[in-house]
Amino acid sequence: MAEGAFDYIVIGAGSAGSVLAARLTEDPHVRVLLLEAGGRNTSVLVRMPAGVGTLIKQKSKHNWGFWSEEEPHMDNRRMWHPRGKGLGGSSAINGMVYIRGHARDYDQWRQMGLDGWSYADVLPYFRKAEDYSGGADQFHGTGGPLKVNWGENSDHPLYRGVIEAGRQAGHKVTPDFNGADQEGFGRYQLTINDGQRWSAARGYLAPIAGKRSNLAVVTGARVHRIVVENGRATGVEYSLGQGKPVNRADAKREVLLCAGAFQSPQILQLSGIGDPLALRAKGVTPVHALKGVGANLQDHLDVTLNWACTQPISLYNEIKGLGQLKVGLQYLLTGKGTGRQNGLEAGAFLKSRPDLDRPDLQIHFVIAIMQEHAKVQAKRDGFTFHVCQLRPESRGRVSLSSTDPYADPSILTNFLAAEEDRRVVREGIRIAREVAGQEALAPYRGEEIWPGAHVESDADIDAWVRAKGETIYHPVGTARMGTADDPLAVVDKDCKVIGLEGLRVIDASVMPTLIGGNTNAPTIVIAEKIADVIRGLPPLAPAETRVAEMV
Repeated sequence: MAEGAFDYIVIGAGSAGSVLAARLTEDPHVRVLLLEAGGRNTSVLVRMPAGVGTLIKQKSKHNWGFWSEEEPHMDNRRMWHPRGKGLGGSSAINGMVYIRGHARDYDQWRQMGLDGWSYADVLPYFRKAEDYSGGADQFHGTGGPLKVNWGENSDHPLYRGVIEAGRQAGHKVTPDFNGADQEGFGRYQLTINDGQRWSAARGYLAPIAGKRSNLAVVTGARVHRIVVENGRATGVEYSLGQGKPVNRADAKREVLLCAGAFQSPQILQLSGIGDPLALRAKGVTPVHALKGVGANLQDHLDVTLNWACTQPISLYNEIKGLGQLKVGLQYLLTGKGTGRQNGLEAGAFLKSRPDLDRPDLQIHFVIAIMQEHAKVQAKRDGFTFHVCQLRPESRGRVSLSSTDPYADPSILTNFLAAEEDRRVVREGIRIAREVAGQEALAPYRGEEIWPGAHVESDADIDAWVRAKGETIYHPVGTARMGTADDPLAVVDKDCKVIGLEGLRVIDASVMPTLIGGNTNAPTIVIAEKIADVIRGLPPLAPAETRVAEMV
């Protein structure tokens, strides 16, 4: 248990909290308490990139393993939502794909009145955070805490085949999804370094562990509530286990909430911050009225299409029989072998219709058959097109299921509530099939296993998506940034909770709209940018390259 008063209390040691703890304690006169509900995440499963399949599919000490409520537009299914638990948060269990989103995503935030959030404003922070193996240029940085590399297995014939198949189908090939043009097929950059996962904790916390006396890290700490007194957040109440005593830590300057898009609104609501009617209905006394807390949930819906592979070159060939044990032992003993890979080194960003100003579809291409969060183990060689709808119109919510701080939040994504979302997914499936049918994949392509060629009409595709669609783990928006005239805004452009002193929310929940891609890198950059704001440092100079040249 940490004692005494701190300048800042950071709740959650995930992608944002790790950044804030590291950056704020660069000032030796600032004392920071970092509270994390999970553990240290020292397992080889976390360190080994190939461990991602095991980490994502089951509830564990590394994975909160949430379930949604019954989803009304997804056959009333309760849907699986893995979220990282422990140092590094979801960056300790994710697929390690490094994507920033499209330049116009951030320009859209600026057009919503959020000064300082254009692409030109955030690009310098992407550079600052990054240590890119390709070297520094107008888009990339070196020397930052986050190692970003190209995959070691990118020359695999299936990765080469899908990129060429995309070209044959009439799509662009792009050399860098985070560079001048996101659209097209290409290779992914990864947060993997020398065959090891490079989580936010690995990049930001590990180098300072035990070296900064002004940083206290408490794991196994479940936050009960943020203490608000006279319109100001003054501290945090937490316990180190269910039924154990409640401790209080005081914050002399600010409480910084970084618990993610599901648990940041949950903690706010437990603290009496949210929609008063909803709070009273759950037995919580309102402390500060903010109707937007828990609203505006957005996530990327994903469907997986599987083909058999006619040659024994997929990951199944490596892990069949006792192969999985061999892969793990080889990695544990030597750090070599298939364990160094995530199985996902190629993909695409595409438009569902040509008149769009940016891609609204993403493809993650996996050199194995993957279904239902890797819970289904296909015993044959194959490959997978993950088809992800990037810009959903549907909105969900996060609310309290109970006043017990150890209870899971109530989650409703409301996937496919909007007809446009259904159209985009439908079109994405047809594009994936067209690409899979190209000559470049002919030497490897067997039968379409899932959903199967018989699923062809709009009605049949929609029914299959309702039955089999899943999240691809990118929830945002439940404490969104906004201007004073936005009735659902929770924080302002500096991530300060509107109407309260001494409290900020800094994580993916503040994104007003979902970016076009994986959300880990943008979350890190939000924390990098706000760390400068908190420290009173001038913002990094906007990028000189004009945004028009980047899209």
